[in-house]
Amino acid sequence: MKTYPFRFIAALLLASLPALSSAESPAEALRALVRSRVEAEYASLEELYKDLHSHPELSFQEEQTSRKVAAGLRAAGFEVTENVGGHGVVGVFRNGVGPTVLVRTDMDALPVKEQTGLPFASAARTKDDKGTEVGVMHACGHDMHMTCLVGTARTLVALKDRWQGTLLFIGQPAEERVSGAKAMLADGLLTRFPKPDICVAMHVSADLRAGWLGYTEGFAMASSDAVDILVRGVGGHGAAPHTTKDPVVLAAEIVLALQTIVSRETKPTEPSVITVGSIHGGSKNNIIPDEVRLQLTLRSYADAVREHQIAAIRRITRGLAAAAGLPEELMPVVTVGKNSSKPTYNDPVLTKRLVAAFGTWFGRDKIAQSPQSMGAEDFGLFGLTAGVPSCMFWLGAVEPARWEESHRTGQPLPSLHSSHFHPQREPTLKTGVTAMTAAVLELAGKR
Repeated sequence: MKTYPFRFIAALLLASLPALSSAESPAEALRALVRSRVEAEYASLEELYKDLHSHPELSFQEEQTSRKVAAGLRAAGFEVTENVGGHGVVGVFRNGVGPTVLVRTDMDALPVKEQTGLPFASAARTKDDKGTEVGVMHACGHDMHMTCLVGTARTLVALKDRWQGTLLFIGQPAEERVSGAKAMLADGLLTRFPKPDICVAMHVSADLRAGWLGYTEGFAMASSDAVDILVRGVGGHGAAPHTTKDPVVLAAEIVLALQTIVSRETKPTEPSVITVGSIHGGSKNNIIPDEVRLQLTLRSYADAVREHQIAAIRRITRGLAAAAGLPEELMPVVTVGKNSSKPTYNDPVLTKRLVAAFGTWFGRDKIAQSPQSMGAEDFGLFGLTAGVPSCMFWLGAVEPARWEESHRTGQPLPSLHSSHFHPQREPTLKTGVTAMTAAVLELAGKR
């Protein structure tokens, strides 16, 4: 057998080191593969986004929207069931033994007339529940969420050799009415389909730069309750108020007194919001009406705070009515709406795990901790009902130059639900698909 001097062997080994150090790791190769897939899908996803944006539908009216989401999942290779809990869509993709990961998108739009000036801006008009004709717009980014869901489905199916388990992709209706998740669960989401082990969702942010991601551990969004108050009185002539029991004055007293529930009855460290968003009463300058109607929204994190809010509203309205001299049969009527939502709670362990993965994929400098919000969502109900951890993260949507200008001048950016809001399309869409794909690969990827 031929032998070689030690120096010759050492030289060969040293010569090979640069090649070894410059080679991509498996994780880097996977990230490059995902980004190339997202790049290849972008043109068709952009067209889907424009179509969804141009043809929005209100809560409970998402007939065509849900069909588009169903078609996108079906074309990607999912088993698709439509009309779950109304216009809900459920897509299932089985890929061996592993965790079942639920990924949710919302689908409904808002009664807002679009003023973005985009060439594909919505000109849609429809009638709301009251029969009033309204403009319709995706002013909360649900069009972006749906497009990212379809893009993630395509990417993960193309890379099915890199993960194992079951994907449960959900197109949820009526999120803006915080009732779609409840409807899908009532229609057997957890019994007719694979039960999830983990629930994940994302939402565009009007406060983060496109290409960035945000996260909140623990309570991220609040519970929500709609409360109606019928304030009754005894009407009469405006020139003879002494012959009446004026519900307008009583309603005004109630509005002011309700503020003390937060400022004087709730522990200062407990988040609590009571907002009177609507007040209607009367028909003419010189007529004292028989009734005034108030519409409130309540927000909190703790069940005890929520229960106290409702009890205090009942107590205060009744007490003020009694002080005004109203008889028992004319006491105010307080009605708590059926479409309430629980807080959105991001499991800290799951959130930390996803944040670490996002830091690897995008760079830790593009992952921002987002503050808690008193906005409301019903996504958290999926994980809460299933008894599994869930996490919703934020997808930056603001053009970086506009973000920088806003922070320099103090001029606010258009918020979610604004008629002027729209995400910077390409970086938001690419980041959204990549981030959700990365999340599923982290949770179900082969090790």
